[in-house]
Order: sequence, then structure tokens, then C-alpha cells
Amino acid sequence: MRITSQRSPRALVPGLAAVALSVVLVGCSAGNEGGSTDSGAEETGLSGTIAGAGASSQEAAQGAWQSGFLDANPDVTVNYDPIGSSGGREQFIDGGVAFAGSDAYMDDEELTAATERCSGEDPIEVPAYVSPIAVIFNLEGVDELQLDPETITGIFEGDITTWDDPAIAATNDGVDLPDTAITPVHRGDDSGTTENFTEYLAAAGGWSEEPSDVWPIQGGEAATGTSGVVEAVGGGDGTIGYADASQAGDLSAATVQVGDEFVAPSPEAAAEIINASPRVEGREANSMAVDIDRETEEAGVYPVVLASYMIACPTYEDADEAALVKAYLSYVVSPEGQEAAAETAGSAPLSDDVSSEATEIVDQIS
Repeated sequence: MRITSQRSPRALVPGLAAVALSVVLVGCSAGNEGGSTDSGAEETGLSGTIAGAGASSQEAAQGAWQSGFLDANPDVTVNYDPIGSSGGREQFIDGGVAFAGSDAYMDDEELTAATERCSGEDPIEVPAYVSPIAVIFNLEGVDELQLDPETITGIFEGDITTWDDPAIAATNDGVDLPDTAITPVHRGDDSGTTENFTEYLAAAGGWSEEPSDVWPIQGGEAATGTSGVVEAVGGGDGTIGYADASQAGDLSAATVQVGDEFVAPSPEAAAEIINASPRVEGREANSMAVDIDRETEEAGVYPVVLASYMIACPTYEDADEAALVKAYLSYVVSPEGQEAAAETAGSAPLSDDVSSEATEIVDQIS
């Protein structure tokens, strides 16, 4: 999560011109005036426009949050450009957007830059979206696969090249595996999903590269955005990729070995590992960043997850902008906002304790 030097008004980057495509505007009926709506969002009486950018994994959830929030606040426009986590952090640091969505917490360099952008105050990092990363595949005649971490790593490193490889067969007794060539699909753009996935490969599977938000090796097929990976995997035979489980659609997803069992990518299993993971050391009180325990062997826990954050400043020079960011993020981390995202995007709602802490942090925005 990042922030930059001196806040100076800047025109929004050209990519934000397309943001209108992701804007959701829902009118508030007369019967809803003066209270809350069915979405649980509170009417604020605010008006104006704010823009955010970042993780494409949040795209479906952002649609649900916008719909619920704007239903209660018809005079507010919220734009979100799903350009990827890295791009969102960069635009936030550069002052191009009021908030960012990111599938990875900010590194030290970004924190320094973000603190400068936020007039010397440490930026807010609160979890907003927790979801399993599914290992999706498309293999004619095969709908279910069990894969251990080392085999997943071998596939994406290019060491395992056909589907009938002994390493795959070893965990899939009775499955008729064809000799089809494996085509691994990875993100071609900077991606928090890639960073989380390579963190898992490094921790649990012996990945030879450093975890990164940029795919670090040659080979395979590259695709842009979560939707691009899903489309590429779905359009081939023998393809395998990684994507936010909520956007995997009808594609098959492997179960992943955790201890002595194989665990499917479900919101419930993803939520378990978030609650069990330690906070990042050295962060200020307004950061809720966690170091995910990728090597867990606890039953029922799915370790290939992304914890996606909302990044904002504690203070904004423009009071109207501050009020809009505060109101919108308050809805996002609320139980109502989390339930809306769960129903629409299949994410794991924050626990009550995590939601309450995030709300207290967001309430500091002024």
C-alpha cells in the first residue's frame, strides 16, 4: 500500500476515463428517505463523486458495495477502475484516486510514499475482501483434481508438462488422466493475486522464485486481469490457471492438499486462515495487514487466499472528499456491506471482531 510526495491536485489518469463503465448508480425511492435501505447502508445526505482504483478481484464486490451504498445515497457517484492492485496503489500514491483496492499490503517503500501523500500520516489499510484463489483448470474428461503444493508449483514452473505425469496421478487414483500438454496461464499484468499465489507456491511448494506481483518466469500463457485468466483457461484444453474463486464461473477448481486432507476453495475455508494469521510487524494502529500462514496443516483451512485491502488517508485536504471516502468505506467494512459482497461475489465476510476494528479505523477519516 503506497503513498507519495506532496499532495497536489492532479487530473485523473486516462485510465480513469473508463471508470464510468464500472459506476453503479441506483436511485433511492421516496419510501427510503430518512433512514436505511434494504441493503443496510445508511443515508448520509452526501453528494459528489469519488474515484478509486485497484484490484480486479474486487470488481464484483465493488459493484455490490456501490449498489448498496448508492441506493441510500443517490446523489453520490462512486467510480472504481479495476486496473490491478499495483496500478491502484500507484494511482493512490500519485493522488489520482481517493482510495485504492489492493490484494497485497503496502511494502515499506510504498508506506513511506503513502505517508507523504497523506500529509505525513500513516495510511489506512483495512481488509475489505477475503477470497480463496482457485486453481482453475479445463481438461476434457476430467472435472475433479486433487493437487498437492509441490505438484502445483511444478506445473507453474514448467517442470510438469503433461496431465498424465506421475506427480498428478499420485494424488488422483482412479482418474483417467490424458497425455494432454499442460498450458499454465498466469497474469500478464501486475497483480496482487499473483503476489498471493506466488507467496503460497514459495511457502508451501518450494517455488524457486521470490514472490512477486509480476509473474517471474518465462513460459505458459499470459492474460490480463482476473477475467482474462478465466477466459484463457476456459477457452483451451489442458489449461490451468489461478483466479479469485468468486470469478471462476463454471470452471473446475482443484482441491489443495492441506495436511492429510484436500480442501476446496470455499469462502468459509478462506476465512479460517485469515483469523489465524498474525499481523504484520511494525505497522501503526490504523493498519490491519496480516501475514498469511500459507503452510498451515489445520483441518478445513484453505491457504491459497488473497486478503484484499482498502487503502485511504486518515485526513484529506478536501472535507467533502473525506466525508465521501469515510461513508463509503464504512459501508464496505460493515456487516451489511460484507454480506452484500458475499452474496454477489462469493467472498468470505469479515468476522464481527475484524469488521468492528476496521470500522473504528475508518471512522478516523476526516
